[in-house]
Amino acid sequence: MEDQPGNLAAAAAGRGFAMLFRALKAARPGRPIHPDGVALTGMLQRHGLEEPTGVEWIDAGGSDQVTARLSRSLGLPGGWPDILGLALRVPHEGRHLDILLASTGATRAGRFVLTMRRSAAAGPFTSLMPYRTGRGPLLLAARPLSAAANLPADAEAFRRSLGGDPWTLGLYHAGPLEPWTQFATLTLRPDGERADTAARYDPVLNPIPGAGVYGWTRQLREPSYSAARQPRGS
Repeated sequence: MEDQPGNLAAAAAGRGFAMLFRALKAARPGRPIHPDGVALTGMLQRHGLEEPTGVEWIDAGGSDQVTARLSRSLGLPGGWPDILGLALRVPHEGRHLDILLASTGATRAGRFVLTMRRSAAAGPFTSLMPYRTGRGPLLLAARPLSAAANLPADAEAFRRSLGGDPWTLGLYHAGPLEPWTQFATLTLRPDGERADTAARYDPVLNPIPGAGVYGWTRQLREPSYSAARQPRGS
């Protein structure tokens, strides 16, 4: 059974975040956070794991054509450091699953700490909050494997720096304090048809099959996600 005091604290924090999102939405009706980004497309190659996690989508091999978005969370001016977000959408059995990752530190404790950066190549992106699996909590991460050493996160500068080269990242899983294990390789390029995307990525509504959401994480995240999804002017 989940810890009731923890659920209550998460619910209170979730309501607080929702109030903040509604206030931000007055100034940014479209997206209260992550207002501008880069639409990306590419391929996700899952390698197949010898030591399975119990989540079939992670454990099994396969290839998926994906869409993604790199964005700056606070929407600060392009040359400033910002918390970076990487959203990934993967088709799966007639629907899709969404994965949200954010720039964090690289240490075992740092994976839970949001980090402000100027460069998308400067460090890992992690899920911060764990998924619920039959074998315990599971975190996901993406780490750049190849690209320009300095890959500015500002949308236009990102496209110029990447040029015609792909942005290649490894996808990893780990328990909260365990070493990361790579399970996939992600190759992304700017979308040739659009600079940004209006798609809303939501890992609560579109979860990874077999990887659930803890009650406290749902209560922490869903109120602000719901506020962000509200139509303009509502």
